[in-house]
This record gives sequence, C-alpha cells and structure tokens, in this order.
Amino acid sequence: MITAIADQMTLRATQFAELVPPPGCVVLLGDSITEGGLWHEWFPDVPLVNRGIGGNTVADVLARLDTAVVDPAAIFLLIGTNDLETGLAKDQVFARRPRLTPGQIAEGMRHLVSAIRERAPHADLFIQSVMPREPEVAGRLHELNAAYREIAKDADATYIDLWPALADETDGLRPAFTVDSLHLNGAGYAAWVEVLRPYVDGLDLGRGSGGERSGSAV
Repeated sequence: MITAIADQMTLRATQFAELVPPPGCVVLLGDSITEGGLWHEWFPDVPLVNRGIGGNTVADVLARLDTAVVDPAAIFLLIGTNDLETGLAKDQVFARRPRLTPGQIAEGMRHLVSAIRERAPHADLFIQSVMPREPEVAGRLHELNAAYREIAKDADATYIDLWPALADETDGLRPAFTVDSLHLNGAGYAAWVEVLRPYVDGLDLGRGSGGERSGSAV
C-alpha cells in the first residue's frame, strides 16, 4: 500500500514537472484533499491549477515548489494532516515516515511558507486550517491551526478557518461530508468551496502576479 501511494505521488509530481503553471494563475496546493477537488468545475471562470498530491506532507510540498509556484497570482495552501501523529492505528498503516507533533509540523510549515514567499513575494497567499477529521485528534488539530494562524500573520498571508463549515458538535468532520472521517465527498467539497468563494471572487486577477498583494489573518 505504501509503495502504491509513493508511485501515485511520483506519477503526479513528474507530470507537474512537465506542466509549468501559467503566470498569473491561482494555485491550489496540498495533498489528496486538494487533489480530489474538481476545481475547474467549481470555479469555471478562474485560471487555476490543481497542484494537490495524495499522501503529501509539508516536506513533500516544500520539495516540489519549483514546479508548483511559478509566478502565480494567488496560492491556496492546505497541508499538514498527513504529518500528524494521531495515535490512530489506521494512520500507521499508511505512514511513510514518523508522524510529528503539532509543534514540529508548524516548524516545517513556517519554512514552507517562507519559501513560498521567497518564490512569489507578490502573490496573495491563503493558509487554510487543517480540516477536522476524527474527534480524537481535534485537540492536536486545534493546536496546529493556532500555530498556522500565527504563521499566516507573520507572512502577511490570509488565514482561512475551515472548521465552522466542516466540523460537527463532536469537533470531528461532519459525517454528511465524508466517508472515512478524513476525505471529503461531494457535499463536503461544496461546503469547502462556499468558504473559499469570497476569497477567490475577491482576487484581482487582472493586475498580474507582479502587483502588490494584500494579506491578513482572519
């Protein structure tokens, strides 16, 4: 199973190396949750590219920035759930490397965001909270997302909190939005898109990627 995941990651990463994103586009960057979105259909009038790869961690995204972040207008980043030490047996089956604490993930995320800013200093950068999943790991996720909020503030990026739209009263991912407490179904993507839509609609894509950006932590 781990080999199959690694092979799939390589297949997508090597295609991305051949398909350089056009300047001034919107980049959706992350793991399988981003990969699974039919983004061109959710946002048919937006010049965007899907740069999600299933199984990716913060370090994986950092390692492929040269093919993902190439003069974009905006970047929507969602990453970190595959890094987390959840204590759940099912996650150990798929782990390709030791899982990390929220503090360790946040340290890596800070390096990743710094590298993105270095490559695309004028792009609008949106750092999304790691989504809710099993209620048992909600505390770790809240700790991680609090750190992400601070990272966004320090990087002049916009922090997007996805929990009000996706979490239920147990602090888990709403059952109506998932089949496995981690990945989204159609209703889950629809809910996520409604959170993202105001940010996407607010982009000044006509100004070009070299213009001034505006960021805030919210």
